[in-house]
Amino acid sequence: MPWSEKRALVESTIIEMGLQDCADTVIGNWHLRGISGGEKRRVSIALEILMRPRLLFLDEPTSGLDSASAFFVTQTLRGLSRDGRTVIASVHQPSSEVFELFDQLYLLSGGKTVYFGQASEAYEFFARAGFPCPALRNPSDHFLRCINSDFDKVKATLKGSMKLRFEASDDPLEKITTAEAIRKLTDFYRTSQQCYAAKERVDEISKVKGTVLDSGGSQASFLMQSYTLTKRSFINMSRDFGYYWLRLLIYVVVTVCIGTIYLNIGTSYNSILARGSCASFVFGFVTFMSIGGFPSFVEDMKVFQRERLNGHYGVTAFVIGNTISAMPFLIVITFISGTICYFMVRLHPGLEHYLFFVLCLYASVTVVESLMMAIASIVPNFLMGIIIGAGIQGIFMLVSGYFRLPNDIPKPVWRYPMSYISFHFWALQGQYQNDLKGLLFKNQSPELPQIPGEYILENVFQINVRRSKWIDLSVIFSMIIIYRIIFFLMIKISEDVTPWIRGLIARRRMQQKNGIQNTTVAPDGLTQSPSLRTYVATTRDKR
Repeated sequence: MPWSEKRALVESTIIEMGLQDCADTVIGNWHLRGISGGEKRRVSIALEILMRPRLLFLDEPTSGLDSASAFFVTQTLRGLSRDGRTVIASVHQPSSEVFELFDQLYLLSGGKTVYFGQASEAYEFFARAGFPCPALRNPSDHFLRCINSDFDKVKATLKGSMKLRFEASDDPLEKITTAEAIRKLTDFYRTSQQCYAAKERVDEISKVKGTVLDSGGSQASFLMQSYTLTKRSFINMSRDFGYYWLRLLIYVVVTVCIGTIYLNIGTSYNSILARGSCASFVFGFVTFMSIGGFPSFVEDMKVFQRERLNGHYGVTAFVIGNTISAMPFLIVITFISGTICYFMVRLHPGLEHYLFFVLCLYASVTVVESLMMAIASIVPNFLMGIIIGAGIQGIFMLVSGYFRLPNDIPKPVWRYPMSYISFHFWALQGQYQNDLKGLLFKNQSPELPQIPGEYILENVFQINVRRSKWIDLSVIFSMIIIYRIIFFLMIKISEDVTPWIRGLIARRRMQQKNGIQNTTVAPDGLTQSPSLRTYVATTRDKR
């Protein structure tokens, strides 16, 4: 589709949903006031109808809207249905004008069908069942009152305590409980013309031999998907103050504090352990602050899951777009904060040493981001995600080689393999070499010879000086790739495993509810709950 047609489609959708007055306004977040709640609701509907789907499910599309907005939104959805599309919506307290726009009405109470048929015939159905709608009352309000039994106990309690007095009325609902009304309505529906008509229609549709609709997905190329997602993610990150800008501010403040505490550290005897503790704090607690971006990751995952189910793009394009868009912000954060820390503390002089320090800090922060993204793919709750991420980070810091020297760490589990999968371990090993190797430190007494940095590395920090510091850095960069691959695999697994688990749980609940024993053999169609993608692929193979 040419860009001009895409633009025209977007503009027409904006006009259909009445969003032209706020078309150039940001949605808003916790710190930025944007559009209103009703406008957000209309935007979410507009995003769905933008693709002009054949079948559209909407959960309470008019919730949070005033009566006028609800009417025009429903009218737009009715126009879509007149264009050869099916719209299924659950409606929250519709007005009489909105109710009249619907073609079919399906009333459920406790999982039982109360009515299914033409919306215009529901009024007569309830009247014939013995529950006529009073004059000047909204039909939808009357229907909901007839089938909502949540307040039967409250009503009986109030009536028994004489806190609620009932006047003589012709309303049948005042004479019986709602549960009894529901039983009468469901029994009446089973023998009604609407029930027979629905069953006949289902039988007719079941006999029609058709093909399974191809899932299709996006027609955009992989490069276009990656480019669009990268651009959108970059714009979102730049607009969200809490995503990276607040973290940059905190990083600068913390590194200034580090710089003032370790200011011009020098090469005295006491500076040996001070340099080690400085590096440990920078690559331990400073990188630890990157878990603060987890709430933003969770919001990204919510958007991804909705758009992924709609088939707009693939998992690979999303991972690539998120990775590339975050790189400029992480580079700015680490280079600014790393430069402040490096030159205030006066670490090992030289361009090579400075670049290694900044690159190591960048790699460590990116590893934490990749780890938190992997957690966000399986833990949707940001509080639980932060707790899990903090726990993993704490374990990694514990085996980093600073709080307990490498040779003193217990060999089973903690030394092998925990210390080797901890990026803190490799970051400290590399930074210790980068800072101490080639320097001479004063001894405790002036008469004693100076202490070379290589001696300190081998005998104080127990580091293998024969291994290059660049190898340590390359291991951290490889961890970035590994965590991103884990993030990718987590998403792919959840797409296939989650539907199967949900189907298994649903089947067990149905068995418990119906009193069916576990030994009961279920039909073939109910023994498995494959994902949609697997189902479509199987159908293709059969054809």
